Amino acid sequence: MKNISRRNFISSAASTAATFTIVPSHVMAGSGKVPPSDKITVANIGCGTQGLREMGDLLTHDEIQVVSVCDPNKMTNNYLDWSPHGLRDGIRRVLDDPSWGEGTEGIVAGRDVAKKYIEQYYGKNKPSGNYQGCSVYEDFRELLEEESDIDVLKIMTPDHLHATIAMAGMRKGLDVITHKPIANRMYEARKTIEMAKSSGRKTHLLAWHHRPEYAMVLKWIQDGVIGNLKEIHNWSYRPVWPQFTGIPKDRPPIPEGFNWDLWLGPVPHRPYHPNYTHNVFRGWYEFGGGSVADMGHYSLFPLFRAFEIETPPHTAKAYGTTLREADNGVCKWIDNDVAFPHSCLIKLSFPEQKLIPAFDLFWYDGGMKPFAPEELEMDDRDIPNEGMMFVGDQGKILAGFRCEEPEIIPAKRMEAYQGEKKTADRERENGNNEWVSAFKAGKESPGSFIYAGPVTETINLAAVALRAKKKIKYDHQYMKITNDRDANGHLYREYRFGWEI
Repeated sequence: MKNISRRNFISSAASTAATFTIVPSHVMAGSGKVPPSDKITVANIGCGTQGLREMGDLLTHDEIQVVSVCDPNKMTNNYLDWSPHGLRDGIRRVLDDPSWGEGTEGIVAGRDVAKKYIEQYYGKNKPSGNYQGCSVYEDFRELLEEESDIDVLKIMTPDHLHATIAMAGMRKGLDVITHKPIANRMYEARKTIEMAKSSGRKTHLLAWHHRPEYAMVLKWIQDGVIGNLKEIHNWSYRPVWPQFTGIPKDRPPIPEGFNWDLWLGPVPHRPYHPNYTHNVFRGWYEFGGGSVADMGHYSLFPLFRAFEIETPPHTAKAYGTTLREADNGVCKWIDNDVAFPHSCLIKLSFPEQKLIPAFDLFWYDGGMKPFAPEELEMDDRDIPNEGMMFVGDQGKILAGFRCEEPEIIPAKRMEAYQGEKKTADRERENGNNEWVSAFKAGKESPGSFIYAGPVTETINLAAVALRAKKKIKYDHQYMKITNDRDANGHLYREYRFGWEI
């Protein structure tokens, strides 16, 4: 009984006791509010800047109750963020407390900050003004053993821990939502998706958002406005974090209250360094997935679903920034196989899909982007800093990075098109609404891990191509690089003893 959540127990009891008529308590109360017994209880694993930034969406959702938090860091003020006070001010708005965080220096985060945030928010609605119902843990494994009334794990840790925690949660009978990616190794991603299928647990990848523009662009392509689709280009100005090119050699002390060993998780031990942790983890092959994983899920996941791209690429080729450093007056090549490059260009070749012919997908980041095509120059326009472009043998479609405001170019061709030119003007559901409604109904969310396999393999293969430094051929069925034995090692991880998957 320990691992049967309150919500699932109530659902099961209701289905077997068919002779009773159950009236929802919120109807009986007539308050219009969801009673505690009907709320989804969430444990949030990872309380860094992004974990705290998204916490407000959980707290303000009437059907969610955050009951537990976990992070190997108790509290420090050495986090990195995109602005000096953006995170703090966001928390102030949610709490309606303009003094929250006053007097603190730096950017503060950690499990104690999350607990304080949660309890202050829920305490606002208590007659006493106090609430102490949020448990706090350093180790997610302890949380899973001790907490018996959790419905959903929300994973907001660095990428290298996503699969480990997601699989542990599903083994405990919990539903799982996670920040992108599902995993930063192909093997781990496959194992996690397989468990989502076999366990029957519901899952959701938070990069998913319903974007009807993709379906409209597909309709344009099927109408022949650009001829046969040949290429899809997608570019981002990221990374927006400091990027490193080698293993740090100095040995700063581990901050007080930070469990470095737990932060490493499955990764073999290495000395602590702040260049690995907090927001900069994304730049390391070991801990992150680079810009393509950071942003590519947002643009490519809904694209793959709308275009029904179900077979991953069969080849990949990548180029990354090259660097030199001065050593005793001599400029030397930096051989970097530990971190993603400052910028890159990746080409992934796909076989024919259900709805579209074979095509090439190009990814650019770090300021790299396509040159403005002739169709844009005809309108005296340049290529935007971020965007997506669909290239056919008879024309092009330009859109925002996530396919926002697509247009057939040049403008005269857009004006001449007689079909649908705008998507319905309606509010999109946010990620919380989509997974909450699906989970409560016992259904797969549109962002389910089960649907994310092709985009997950594509993005992980892109990272392998960067490390292989040559064109690689990929056998999707056997999860194998067929022309480079050494490159196969990048599909897997070396595990610390006791953390194997």
